[in-house]
Amino acid sequence: KGGVIMDVTNAEQALTNIEDTGRQTMNELRGILGVLRRTEPSTNGEAGPAMAPQPTLADVASLIRISSDLPIELTVAGTFDDLPNSVTLTGYRVVQEALTNIRRHAGPVTQVDVAVHRYDDHIEIAVTDDGRGAAADDAGPGYGLLGMQERVAAVGGSVTAGWQTGGGWRVAVQLPTESTGPVRPTPIAADSTPAIEPTRTSTC
Repeated sequence: KGGVIMDVTNAEQALTNIEDTGRQTMNELRGILGVLRRTEPSTNGEAGPAMAPQPTLADVASLIRISSDLPIELTVAGTFDDLPNSVTLTGYRVVQEALTNIRRHAGPVTQVDVAVHRYDDHIEIAVTDDGRGAAADDAGPGYGLLGMQERVAAVGGSVTAGWQTGGGWRVAVQLPTESTGPVRPTPIAADSTPAIEPTRTSTC
């Protein structure tokens, strides 16, 4: 009986987080539309309302803290303050979307690792779980992964995703430290070898 109550509680938390993710995405789209509208000539010369700041890679720790329905371990190496807004927003959305995919597709998980490493010319992000995988219900990558691939390609980055040896699913993303413009997305390799290994030195 206690296990059933715990499962219901976790399911409610997962649904709440998915709803919050959708709401954040809609707010982001509204913000983009607001910026576009403000580029048009004003009829009264007044400035439009100030827009809320978009999340960045520096906000990933906060994202992990509110994702209490998942057993997440976070590792961050480097700083991100000097990165272009498009790159650091993309990095945040990658982590957010990967966690949403885990909630929707991975089934029961006992470990989720999120690693964000800053290097001189690129950023590596890896999100790994020990569940059944984001593509378990489909013959190929789901729409969540395809959307992530398009988002990452828009800033000149790349995505690989696939099963892990021994079980589980891994998404690995590489982003440039300078936005290089859109590139043609490369196919997501279902049996790709992970490019980076997260070190488990920080637990949230």
